Order: sequence, then structure tokens, then C-alpha cells
Amino acid sequence: MLNAWQSVLALWAKAGMLRYIIKRLLMLVPVLAGVILIVYLILNIAPGDPARIALGDEVSAEALHEWREYRGLNDPIVVRYFRYLFGVFQGDWGTSFRGVQGPVYDEIMALFPNTVFLAVVAMLITILLAFPIGIFSAVKQNTWFDYISIFISLIGVSMPIFWMGMLLLLWFSLGLGWFPSFGADELRSVVLPAVSLGFSAMASMARITRSSMLEVIRQDYIRTARSKGLSYGKVIHKHAIRNSLIPTLTIAGIQIGNLLTGTVIVEQVFSWPGIGRLMIQSILARDFPMVLGCMVLFTLVFSIVNLVVDLAYAYVDPRIRAQYS
Repeated sequence: MLNAWQSVLALWAKAGMLRYIIKRLLMLVPVLAGVILIVYLILNIAPGDPARIALGDEVSAEALHEWREYRGLNDPIVVRYFRYLFGVFQGDWGTSFRGVQGPVYDEIMALFPNTVFLAVVAMLITILLAFPIGIFSAVKQNTWFDYISIFISLIGVSMPIFWMGMLLLLWFSLGLGWFPSFGADELRSVVLPAVSLGFSAMASMARITRSSMLEVIRQDYIRTARSKGLSYGKVIHKHAIRNSLIPTLTIAGIQIGNLLTGTVIVEQVFSWPGIGRLMIQSILARDFPMVLGCMVLFTLVFSIVNLVVDLAYAYVDPRIRAQYS
């Protein structure tokens, strides 16, 4: 009988989790609509004529008018906004103004794996460095290791990504010649962009991990575990680390989204062929459909990452998991 009730509760918890996931996915609709509206207004307010940029300064007024008419730019902005919005939800992201062959979606998806690869490598560097540094800084508080880690974290939080990238180019590419300075032709090409992108995220995550660990190891149950004879290492490993992961997961989810959007700067500095560099080029060319398509993809990825982080809370914290049951 007890096993039957446990099965029912488990099914109910899964159903509650499923309802929560569906609700969060449905919330993407107004989020996407709002993001597209803001970006659309900014693009239309910004100076620059897409027709003149695409055709040049020597074309006639009739040719400019025909080009705008063909692209639908002569319609009111409200009409263009809703036309694009309905097209996005139907899977049509428009066609580039720059004469690129194929729809916007195909070109973005062709470069998206490069951006994901760069962000994943940067996130691995961030996690592999931030967690140990944050944990050991808390455990070894007020030691030389703690002071050095705080100093490095302060530099990482304060230094802009593009400045970090240029320093790495000067030192390790132009100076020592260890890594390529641009492109993605070989595996070594990802090292400098990933380090430049992940250094700031590593610094922020290390500081949050240190603060969370310090708060946890000062709790009463940690002293109780120590009084029962457990070694300090076991107490940290079995009790402190897991209970300090909630704030760390929060900043990790934010940093993953920041890494994806931060590729806009890093890809431009290192000439990395990704959608961040594509968006910069499209902004300069006033290519509205391409810029909007990149922003739609960034919004989708950011929202899904936040959803995954929220679900990870339930795995780490039993109190949150109990809410679904």
C-alpha cells in the first residue's frame, strides 16, 4: 500500500513538473513578442537607410522606392511588425536585405554551431576554474590563496571583454605566436576567444561560490556534523558544497546566457565566424531581418537556459522538489 502511494505521489510530482515546463514555454510567446517589438523600434529609429546601403548612393529615387516596396519597407511600422511576428511563429524569419542566398533562418543556423561551440568551451573553462577557486577560497579564508583569488576575481569583473581579448591577442598570438589571431580553421583558434569570454564569467561565479560557501560552513548543522566526528573534508564534500549550489546555479544560468550574448563582442575581436559577428555586420548594413533573427535566437536560448537552471534547482534542493508533489 505504501509503495502504491509513493508511485502516485511520484506521478503527481512529474505531472506538476510537466505543467510548470509547459507554462514556462508558453510564456516565451509574449517574451518573444516584446523583444521583437523593442528591437524593431530601435532599428527603425536608428539612422541609416537600408535601401541606400544595399544599392549604393548613385541609384535613382525610383530604384530606391522599388527596392523598399519589394522589401515591404513602405508599409506602416505596425503592419511590418505584426507581419514579421506572425512569420516568426510560422517558422519564416524573413530574407536578408544584403542579397544572401536563402532565408535568414538557414544562414543563422549555419553559423550557430560555431557560436555554441565557443560558448560551451568558455563555460567549461568557467566551471572548471570558478568552482574550485570559490570553494577553496571559502575553506582557506584569509590565507594567501584567498587574497590572490579575490584579486583575480576583481580583475575579471572589472575588465571589459574586448580589452581582455586584445591583451590576449597581443601576448599569446602576436607576441608568442602560440595561437591564431583570427578565424576558426583549427582547434587552437578557440582558446583565446574562449578564455577572453569565460574570464569575466569565471570571476563572477567564483565570488558567488565563495560567498555561498562561507555562509553555509558557518551554519549550525556544519558544526553538528563536525562534533559527531566527521572530518572537515567529508563535511565540506557531503554537506556544504551541495547546500551552497543554489546561488551558484543562479549565477551559472545567467552567465551561460551572458556567454552566448557576449560572443557578439568576442567574435568581432577574433573574427570568429558566428552569429554574434553576423549580427554586428547586419547592424552596420541595416539588415533588419538578420538582426531580428539573431535576437530571436538569443532570446530563445536565454529563456531555455533559465528554464533548465530552474529545473536544476529541484534536483539540488529537496525543498523545491517537494513543491511539485
